[in-house]
Amino acid sequence: MSNFNPRGIFLQKLGPTPVDPDEVLVSLQFALKESGWNAENAVPTDSLLDSRTLIAASYDGGKTFGIRNEKDIDGDGDIDADDKAKLLALAKAYVSIENP
Repeated sequence: MSNFNPRGIFLQKLGPTPVDPDEVLVSLQFALKESGWNAENAVPTDSLLDSRTLIAASYDGGKTFGIRNEKDIDGDGDIDADDKAKLLALAKAYVSIENP
């Protein structure tokens, strides 16, 4: 996120675990940044608004993922397979990056 674009996606890879070496989880956090000013301390402030986190889960080392989505990700007014496909593609692409 920057001063020019207040929207952001934070990605975090979790796993594998000792219990299941093929388990990979990807945390996807979507947020809006609001910049402001703290007059009392005379410093700029930033806060995250409308933040939501989704977890994509893979049990085959990151080859395929599943995700439960309840938000309209692509902004077309409905929650459908297109939203899920975009989230799954993002998770799979992130896991394929060797050193993010």
